Amino acid sequence: MSKTKNKKSPAREWFDALVFAVVAASLIRWLLLEPFTIPTASMEKSLLVGDFLFVSKMHYGTRIPKTPLQVPLTHQKIWGTEIPSYSDAIQLPYYRLPGFSDVERNDVVVFNYPVEFQYPNDLKTNYIKRAVAIPGDILELRQGNLYVNDTEAMQPEEMQYSYDLITNRPLTVDFFKDYGINPESFMAFSNGAGYLIWCTDQTVERLKSSPVVVSITKRIMPAGEREEGIFPADTDFSWNRDNFGPLLVPGEGQTFEMNPDNVAKYFMTIEKYEGHESVEVKNGELFIDGQKVDQYTFKQNYYFMMGDNRHDSLDSRYWGFVPEDHIVGKAWFLWLSLDKYESMFGKIRWSRFFKGIN
Repeated sequence: MSKTKNKKSPAREWFDALVFAVVAASLIRWLLLEPFTIPTASMEKSLLVGDFLFVSKMHYGTRIPKTPLQVPLTHQKIWGTEIPSYSDAIQLPYYRLPGFSDVERNDVVVFNYPVEFQYPNDLKTNYIKRAVAIPGDILELRQGNLYVNDTEAMQPEEMQYSYDLITNRPLTVDFFKDYGINPESFMAFSNGAGYLIWCTDQTVERLKSSPVVVSITKRIMPAGEREEGIFPADTDFSWNRDNFGPLLVPGEGQTFEMNPDNVAKYFMTIEKYEGHESVEVKNGELFIDGQKVDQYTFKQNYYFMMGDNRHDSLDSRYWGFVPEDHIVGKAWFLWLSLDKYESMFGKIRWSRFFKGIN
């Protein structure tokens, strides 16, 4: 005689449905797509603050979690608390499933912020920038213009710089709004003569025709003037955000002579990302695990990332290369965009719905 199957209680049914939803969402987020929100203006106008997008894990291959002991659907902290959402008692070696493609030059990429050393690689804060140079490329910035392999690089259509805008009268928020410049993209000079603004070349041309504009000048740092905080740190290179390099981006299997110049350029990368116990510099010479190294062969690929808002982006010019094992995925398409300066239905940027990212 067969037994009658007990009917699940409503509470049990809700619990089972919740477990299924969490498992399914976790698998989709890990294997296929992960949502991401643009928090800063470093990619404007290509990507706007308030853009919501999907990051494809499939393009470059899904990365196996380095830190498997983690509360599902969290990143660094449990929601609304300062409690860590993970344990680093188990750390797995880097491995990535096969993907559709490698990271290509000018891809918009989401990655883990490399210099956030207090977290495991896969739990560092997510950043989004453009991969302007890939392994084997030589990049250089000259007067704000990017060159890769001695050829002027592709410029994103809506790339921004900072400008000094001199006017014959004070301007309003509405004036700047008409030119697509939001309240966080302009700042009045203390002497009342004008404004520091961040905008595209197209906007500059429009502003030049305004009767209130006296002059508009791009802010370019002079060559030979070292900028504080520029990469590589603690060196004598006279580099800044607008005049930088030349710098060769290392790749897996590439061998570099460890002369004093290359030691200065690549010491931090070798020390922090190549998995050695001890890396030191003594009198301009490189020592790994106590042994002097005259040549070094890199173990993984590296990428140079820059924001499209070239004068308002904390990027590889300041903290160096992004290792391959820090790559999260390719920014694929927008699914929502909200303007915090508008209200009600005006907040929604309808023209950006399901827009691809280039």
